[in-house]
Amino acid sequence: VQLQASGGGLVQAGGSHRLSCTFSGFTFDGYAIGWFRQAPGKEREGVSCISRSGVNTYYADSVKGRFTISRDNAKNTGYLQMSSLKPEDTAVYYCARRWACGNDWYISRNPGYDYWGQGTLVTVSS
Repeated sequence: VQLQASGGGLVQAGGSHRLSCTFSGFTFDGYAIGWFRQAPGKEREGVSCISRSGVNTYYADSVKGRFTISRDNAKNTGYLQMSSLKPEDTAVYYCARRWACGNDWYISRNPGYDYWGQGTLVTVSS
């Protein structure tokens, strides 16, 4: 099982950027995908989660209306489209798999998240 997050980089405030998470070694559409982020000196926080089918999505209040999560099951890839970026969005972003999002999707320590990508750094300059 492998998860590979990519697409990080330097972005200006107000700009847009897209992250990708490629999965291999398991049945991709059998799992929900969660995105998390961790800023320097802060705990890892949930950003978004998308159900196995892609029908149901969940967002942290801090990104609601600015970020869009999606997935392409044919390509075994999940995406996080980020818009109207703010300096406080600067963080290492991680993707992880879980059986289903659930009401506690935003808790990174939940053992339901059994595999994680290595993280990709997004830096938003003001």
